[in-house]
Amino acid sequence: MKSRRREATVVVTVGVLALSLAACGGLLDSDEGTKDDRKGDDVTVGLLLPESETARYEKFDHPIIEKQVKKLTNGKGKVVYANADQDAAKQSRQLEKMVADQVDVVLVSAVDAKKIAPSVKKAKDADIPVIAYDRLAEGPVSGYVAFDNELVGQVQGQGLIKALGSGASKNSKIVMINGSPTDPNAAVFKQGALSQLNQLDVAKSYDTEGWKPETARAHMTDAITALGKDNIAGVYSANDGMAGGIIKALKASGLTELPPVTGQDAELPAVQRVVAGEQYMSVYKSYPEEAVGAAQMAVRIAQGRMVEFDALAGDQSENATTKDIPSLLVSVRPLTQDTIKSTVIADGIYKTSEICTPAYKAACAAIGLKG
Repeated sequence: MKSRRREATVVVTVGVLALSLAACGGLLDSDEGTKDDRKGDDVTVGLLLPESETARYEKFDHPIIEKQVKKLTNGKGKVVYANADQDAAKQSRQLEKMVADQVDVVLVSAVDAKKIAPSVKKAKDADIPVIAYDRLAEGPVSGYVAFDNELVGQVQGQGLIKALGSGASKNSKIVMINGSPTDPNAAVFKQGALSQLNQLDVAKSYDTEGWKPETARAHMTDAITALGKDNIAGVYSANDGMAGGIIKALKASGLTELPPVTGQDAELPAVQRVVAGEQYMSVYKSYPEEAVGAAQMAVRIAQGRMVEFDALAGDQSENATTKDIPSLLVSVRPLTQDTIKSTVIADGIYKTSEICTPAYKAACAAIGLKG
């Protein structure tokens, strides 16, 4: 998957899109077609998410997209939702059912980018646009909304180097535990991380089917056996769920001082591990911003409001079959002990009381995190 910035004379951010368009007065009249051949507010958005093991999908993505679709359609639009439970074949069936039910647009976060492609093609043939959400599916997708995934990997790599400090060198042995080989994002995270970690010794590298924490734990146990527990300077973990499994393996090896471990997604248990000093960092991605952007793109393309759709999609991406995919790429920020307040707390993702439960109160106080 490749992404690139596209030159544009109009820059519109997700948060101010509606205000900007309202201020333009006659902008909508310049759109393709007329008000008579556009669909109104009674749009149906299909939403296909890949799994529920990662907390974000049920806690943030699904409810935010549903709420935003209602808001954008004066309460008349609806979301038809299905979760694939990490089953690519099941997700293909879910997409094809939505095509048969004649939804107006589909947002899909693919379990397997390649396996979903034939179903995306069926949707295209039925004149139903498919927007790849969070993961770039293959096939003739009409749009893509995601975080800047190469930047995610770069932030993780930079975090690991910062944690090693003056001790970072070509002799520093790093273990990389990457995401699922069926998720195209995983390869981009890895690419971004390696662009920063090339000054270190990547002594072991693993891909983790299904992003499963227990598989990541097994990989880490294997690495400890091969390298020795005292010879691992740091661990690149592609996400927080896997970081939890990795840390269990490190503790089980008898280490009293853990090497720095990265993560991604700013899940609550990971934030608590960061507070406690067990996990060095995570990557905070504003799920509300991504979800709102996805809902806006979905509703606008369903309504035929292509000027507004294009204004949102200030980037371009390409998959194995399609070039120049209109894309909205959302930026990310590192989450460390120093940035918890300015990220997940400031954005209302978690309350201090949710993070600083009795088991973490002392650690919270030590880093100045008080409710």
